[in-house]
Amino acid sequence: MAEHIIDSIFLFLPEITLTLTLVAAVLADLVLKERNRMVAWVVFAGLLVTGVFVLRQCGLNESIFSDMIAVDPFSVFFKGLLTIAGLFIVLFSVVSKELEQNGRRIGEYYMLLTGVLLGMFLMAGATNVLMMYLAFELTSISSYVLSGFTKNLRKSAEASMKYIIYGSVSSGFLLYGLTLLIGITGSTDIYGIRDALQSSVGHDAVLYLSVMMILVGFSYKITVLPFHFWAPDVYEGAPTPITTFLATASKIAGFALLMRFFRISFVDGGITDFAGYEGIIAVIPWNIIVAILATLTMVGANLMALWQDNIKRLLAYSSISHAGFILMGLVLLNDEGMAAMMVYLAIYLVMNMGAFFIAMIISDRLHTERISDYQGLGRSSPFLGVSMAIFLVALAGFPPTAGFIAKIFIFGAVIHAGWIWLVVVAGFSTVISLFYYIRVVKNMFLSEPPDSMKPIETSRGVMAVVIMLLIPVFVFGIWFSPLLSWARDAVVLFGL
Repeated sequence: MAEHIIDSIFLFLPEITLTLTLVAAVLADLVLKERNRMVAWVVFAGLLVTGVFVLRQCGLNESIFSDMIAVDPFSVFFKGLLTIAGLFIVLFSVVSKELEQNGRRIGEYYMLLTGVLLGMFLMAGATNVLMMYLAFELTSISSYVLSGFTKNLRKSAEASMKYIIYGSVSSGFLLYGLTLLIGITGSTDIYGIRDALQSSVGHDAVLYLSVMMILVGFSYKITVLPFHFWAPDVYEGAPTPITTFLATASKIAGFALLMRFFRISFVDGGITDFAGYEGIIAVIPWNIIVAILATLTMVGANLMALWQDNIKRLLAYSSISHAGFILMGLVLLNDEGMAAMMVYLAIYLVMNMGAFFIAMIISDRLHTERISDYQGLGRSSPFLGVSMAIFLVALAGFPPTAGFIAKIFIFGAVIHAGWIWLVVVAGFSTVISLFYYIRVVKNMFLSEPPDSMKPIETSRGVMAVVIMLLIPVFVFGIWFSPLLSWARDAVVLFGL
């Protein structure tokens, strides 16, 4: 037992490093001068060390702490994406004017940010439903506080309150659903749940209710319709770095948890026969339900985005619609579908972060988030205008950007599985999205800038961050084989 605990601790080093980084952020805020920048670099260094420990876990396939957490290629893939997201959010935070005005509490900000990342790391590897719920709540509670960090602004306080209300309801659904599932299977371990379902535990009605409630809880985290109501207001009211973090990292962690839970509990081990639709799928047609959720999300979010004039709300609905595209892979939940989802999430991370970052820079300089105020921005500030246009084109899925590759793989996997109608809906939704993405580009380049508009000065640091996000958008649009290979190799879950 002692040997197992020691081995588990050595395999838990990324999470331990995040915990130490959290403590270091608080201490640095207390003792260092010029703490706004110094605390950020302390956290940045901690995340770099965390990334090193994550890389050292490549190739491992182990279970730690009595099968509570898995260290496998699947979790390592998502921990890598989350570390990258955390590093960029720290860089965003350093140049954010919103956060600069709340510098007295900057230590709290980075402490909470690191706490959210820790919860997301646990979500990526959790294999016990109790650990899943604890990780879910650690992530959620810290996110509630971060969304209202600029509490002197009414929008921020409102965002935090709405986030708490909706989050509490979704947590209740998730917890009650997990409780029912534990009750009828007699296990908190997802492998034990799988074995119990294989032996036909009965209680079909309770099982149906349990899975539906669990799906509602997860749907809130990944912002799919009709559980998205909190997202636009929270994304608009929260500080832009936090909005970016919620729109990318939170979604990545939510999908990681959702994929592992459904793949192990309900698909593998003979539970579901996709060819004959036998086993649990005869009781719970969850792939049909997920397909309907994906359809509602893609079409509904894109239609609602057409009427937005606030860039953060527009990107919020864009983010929701992309959750629908990614959810298409969950309908399959085979190796091909999971690999396509993982490729999409990796590409979505960089292109969505890029769009939000430029929106933040423009908002800080022009003191506006209205798209109508972007008139002539591409002419007066060509670097920011062209970069924003590239990120929006990537989000729309045009070649030769990585966004095109992301959609090609997810569409290809769904077509290969025979869900032709779902791809038709996704194609229709993509066409809708062109209207609101192009509207932003039109305002920037096809309208004359007002006489009062001056060029937006961008520091070398800001330009470097934008370029670091632009490079993978182009590289993965042309040379995507390394990312695809990484995703395919990472579709290895412990115990399967």
